[in-house]
Amino acid sequence: MTYQHITSRCFINFPFRRLQQEMDLVLAHRFQPEISLEGDTLYTATAAEFREVAETLAQAGLGCTLHAPFFDLAPGALDEHILAATRNKLGKGFDLIELFQPAAVVCHLNYEANKHGYKESAWFSAALATWQELLAKAALHQVPLMLENTYETGPEQHVKMLTALNSPLARFCLDVGHVASFAKNTWQDWLPALAPWLGHIHLHDNNGDRDAHLAPGRGSFDFSGLFGYLKEQHLHPLVTLEPHTEDDLWASLDALDRMRFFSTE
Repeated sequence: MTYQHITSRCFINFPFRRLQQEMDLVLAHRFQPEISLEGDTLYTATAAEFREVAETLAQAGLGCTLHAPFFDLAPGALDEHILAATRNKLGKGFDLIELFQPAAVVCHLNYEANKHGYKESAWFSAALATWQELLAKAALHQVPLMLENTYETGPEQHVKMLTALNSPLARFCLDVGHVASFAKNTWQDWLPALAPWLGHIHLHDNNGDRDAHLAPGRGSFDFSGLFGYLKEQHLHPLVTLEPHTEDDLWASLDALDRMRFFSTE
């Protein structure tokens, strides 16, 4: 079965090194990758390697998004050395915007109330400066910066940050798997509060116990309710599928086909 009616309208997560290894699969099925720059990729991949991948995608007429690194990073760090290292690594990712011309760059807000809540004002000030600096880089190419939910338990910090950034290019990425596994609540706890900024959704499933990255329908997330809300509100965010196995990749495509997510757009 061909899924091009879906793959032409969404992105699929691929760590950069895996994308290099599986480029034949990507080209054969015309997958549009969300390229993860996690780990040591930004330090070990050469400019020539990045250029080869970008040119291969462009020549095939395939779009992409970039997912900036987030492991070990602290965009609102109170330690100036950790903050500088974080901004340096994130900056390397944003330096690739000109080469890849992505539809968006996804970043994690990285607010954790049990850590940062004790010095929320100082954290917010440092994080705001970080995102302002990166947003300025993205704005040079009119590429939106999507701030994704991870360990946040509600929309408050995203609303506060996006309001402060005050830019049409500063948007929200709703990760539905993180809503269930980390926030332990539902999409209704995030939307409609963040609907004015909604620019992207990450689709994967779990049963609320861990971030399993299953295909939609293999866990307990309320996809029909979310999709109905998006349709009713005429919201058309970018969509990225985030399966972590090839089996869940094909099951994710089958699920979107079965749910007819793109059928009426």
